[in-house]
Amino acid sequence: MLAPLDRLRGLRIAHLIETDGPGGAERTVANIAAGLQAAGSENLVILPANGEGWLASELAGTGVRVEHFRLDRAVSPACARWLTSTLRRYGAAIAHSHEFSMAVYGGWAAWRASVPHVITMHGSRYYDGQLRRRLAMRWAAATAGRLVAVSQQLASQLSADLWIKAPHVTVVANGVRFLAASESTLRAELGLGSENRLLLAVGNLYPVKGHRVLLEAFAILRDRHPAAHLAIAGRGQLADEMKAWARLQGLGDRIHFLGLRSDVPNLLAGADLFVLPSLSEGLPLALLEAMFAGRPIVATSVGEVPAALGGGEAGILVEPGDPGALSAALDRLLSDSGEARLLGQRAALRAERVYDVSHMLAHYARIYADLLSDHPTGRPD
Repeated sequence: MLAPLDRLRGLRIAHLIETDGPGGAERTVANIAAGLQAAGSENLVILPANGEGWLASELAGTGVRVEHFRLDRAVSPACARWLTSTLRRYGAAIAHSHEFSMAVYGGWAAWRASVPHVITMHGSRYYDGQLRRRLAMRWAAATAGRLVAVSQQLASQLSADLWIKAPHVTVVANGVRFLAASESTLRAELGLGSENRLLLAVGNLYPVKGHRVLLEAFAILRDRHPAAHLAIAGRGQLADEMKAWARLQGLGDRIHFLGLRSDVPNLLAGADLFVLPSLSEGLPLALLEAMFAGRPIVATSVGEVPAALGGGEAGILVEPGDPGALSAALDRLLSDSGEARLLGQRAALRAERVYDVSHMLAHYARIYADLLSDHPTGRPD
């Protein structure tokens, strides 16, 4: 029997996503499309015309084609028709949509074009606030060949939100292709010496990411670990507010806001600890990258994070929104280099065993192949 990826050789697969900034969902789309392309299928990624261009630049040189849709209002029959025409023109064998808007628009277009449809939800549940959106999402899920969630918690939420039986939601964990940096420029960039300990967080500066809690936790540590520094990589609406808070607390020279960075392996190689303070998550790619880098990890017990860290075997888990608990966990690892080193080693081993991008690609390849086998236009194996 052919391996899952070999069964897709020569097939054309369309990937649809409503945003193209440097977020986790976009990075996952890039990993899937580029990985499948390298394995022998032909891939098209359909992006918004008024986006940032980040995802298109990530796909440059991979052989993946990129086209752009226009969605200028919430309900756009013209966009739906264009998507249908594009799937037909491209000769797509599978349409794979990511997040709410493309789940609905992609679902309609795939249905019109008689193309099997897969939906992946990465954690955004903004369909849940309005009945109209919830009904649209329920229709999309009901007509899709497969509804995928990136975590078990999200799968349970989708089941409850959309009145879908739990077994009808498949969980596929995110995977990453990680190339570790042999050395880092980060410590020199920040002017840190060998006596300094550096904590690193990676994530956009939005309330749900919990960075305010992290700042409060770091302030608690200020006297016990006077040589410790905190670096936060990301951008977002809270940036100015958090910088002002750090200055007001007299920590402006010890808390470093790095902005948007594309060199995450470089950042991780220069850090002593990785911190994930999120209040809500699916399965964040930054966490997986920290695991691959062998960093000791302190993370909140949200989404699929506890499962990723083996229930605490490969990192310390704390309750979200609790600066005291987060501070105590960071203090524990800053004070015990042996435990920190052991947790980092366990994290790296677990990442290689479970979260390499090859596992994610094989899982999606099996989903595609199963749908094609059941579809009247599918290619038999």
